[in-house]
Amino acid sequence: MVVIRPVRLADLDPLVQLAEQAGVGLTTLPRDRDLLRRRIQKSLRSMENIPERPGGESYLFVMEDLEHKTVIGASGVISKVGGFEPFYAYRLDTEKFEFQPLKIHKKIAVLNLVREHDGPAEVGSLFLSPGYRNRDFGRFLQLVRFLFVAEHRDAFEPTIVSELRGVIDEYGHSAFWDAVGRHFFEIDFPKADYLSVVSKRFIADLMPRHPLYVPMLPAPAQAVIGQVHESGKPALKNLEAEGFRFSGMVDIFDAGPCVSCARDEIRTVRDSRVATVAKISPELPDGPTYMICTTAGEFRACIGSIELQKDDMLRLSAICASALTVNVGDSVRFALLRPQPRVKSVEERDVII
Repeated sequence: MVVIRPVRLADLDPLVQLAEQAGVGLTTLPRDRDLLRRRIQKSLRSMENIPERPGGESYLFVMEDLEHKTVIGASGVISKVGGFEPFYAYRLDTEKFEFQPLKIHKKIAVLNLVREHDGPAEVGSLFLSPGYRNRDFGRFLQLVRFLFVAEHRDAFEPTIVSELRGVIDEYGHSAFWDAVGRHFFEIDFPKADYLSVVSKRFIADLMPRHPLYVPMLPAPAQAVIGQVHESGKPALKNLEAEGFRFSGMVDIFDAGPCVSCARDEIRTVRDSRVATVAKISPELPDGPTYMICTTAGEFRACIGSIELQKDDMLRLSAICASALTVNVGDSVRFALLRPQPRVKSVEERDVII
């Protein structure tokens, strides 16, 4: 059994080990002990008093293998990006060029720098130890943040985004960075990636402010714009199933895609329900797998089966109740781990006469 809970100071060493496994490109889980300590401390402060309106709070969660008492993954969500350090991205636009005498009509892709001071909420810091990726743990670790958002909706901006890691090779090289950023920053991609976590001031001072016409970039750079790293494809698929779509923006360093969705339209947020634990049983019949979390005290979440009863009551397995530290009479929030297939309406079905 695994449980997801808020990060603690005691998790620093395991997080450092996870960050070292994550490699280059995961800026929200930096391979820096001091930065990770600060991230943990900020999360602890945010959890102490979850506000009624977003103010840039950062919530970091860890997945723990209860049997081995080992931290095996991490994921986070920020209530609002921007503020004193703006959210930077390239917006992918199209410009039209026409010259009627020669019958020239062209549409050219162009990247425009965006500085967002009043930004959306953002999910990030997602990483699961490779040895645990052959089960539903990765999906759970990714989607549990939306269960937390559903429990504290007013504490998050109405739009949530996710910046996915772009195409980077095994040596930490980015074709997009080599074609664009390297000429202005004079540092390699891993160094720029690290500095963006420490402070974004260098971006404001050095980033080119004028549009970048995509056809003028080298072919390898053009090819990776809006493309996700191979390791991030399952995460993108999960987000798309939740309702996320490409926002038209890409990361300024590696050109990875930024996807977004209205907070209340995210499948887990929209469909989650709250019920009271009416009975705890040693085992439950096989059924759909749910994400289940607490609604009071420390946030804790696990996956398992539930048996729904009338009047917003449910039956919970003993192993789930133990992982969540809930008793009969406590309330829990739950949502299906995997979305159910959508049933086509009569109008959408093929009509055979």
